[in-house]
Amino acid sequence: MSKVYFIGAGPGDPELITLKGYKKIQEADIIIYAGSLVNPQVIENKKENAKVYNSASMTLPEVLEVMERAHREDKIVARVHTGDPSIYGAIREQMDALEEMGISYEVIPGVSSFVASAAQLKKEFTLPEVSQTVILTRMAGRTPVPEKESLKSLAKHQASMAIFLSVQAIDQVVEELMTSYPGNTPVAVVQRATWEDEKIVEGTLEDIAEKVKAANITKTAQILVGSFLGNEYALSKLYDENFTHEYRKAKE
Repeated sequence: MSKVYFIGAGPGDPELITLKGYKKIQEADIIIYAGSLVNPQVIENKKENAKVYNSASMTLPEVLEVMERAHREDKIVARVHTGDPSIYGAIREQMDALEEMGISYEVIPGVSSFVASAAQLKKEFTLPEVSQTVILTRMAGRTPVPEKESLKSLAKHQASMAIFLSVQAIDQVVEELMTSYPGNTPVAVVQRATWEDEKIVEGTLEDIAEKVKAANITKTAQILVGSFLGNEYALSKLYDENFTHEYRKAKE
């Protein structure tokens, strides 16, 4: 039966796709993947006769035309996006169009680059008494950002922050963040997290811009900001021997 599967391919490492996503790529008759970002190894397990389209050079109408034709021919489509498709994946416009055309679809989540970056850094976004909030955002570019969501506005919370699609404007990022975060706030920039050519730069708001420029990082990078990158935090109550919860009583 014809169906479109929006699949999160993960951050880069081909083993970081879900089993469900992997199997759907194996079953697909048509594969449309974001070739400028998705590791091509992710689709190497495709059927021998599967037809592959690189959406990097396609417009929305062209993508939808392929999906509509596949529907008429009763074929399965794997629409493969980088990371998790719900974050800067531009899938809503595709799903709404499929709704109008009466084409069945499903979304299969993936590992986003922001969690992959934290994993590569061996850090935890939500440390007790440090931060219990994670903000995912980006700088305005060709796609605008609502004024109420400007970095300057969000920085007031001093929460853990993952900034997408913005490393090319690192000077402006730092300028806006330093309106609220202290200059010694830790920052890590991870380019192409989990890829073989991954690059990591660490510093503080005071020096990260120069370090990023020296490393020649200009795109496909996460900017992680916040005290969660430091080493001071409280221990979790979850495993505290003096803390009672549903599954364990505190020691007397």
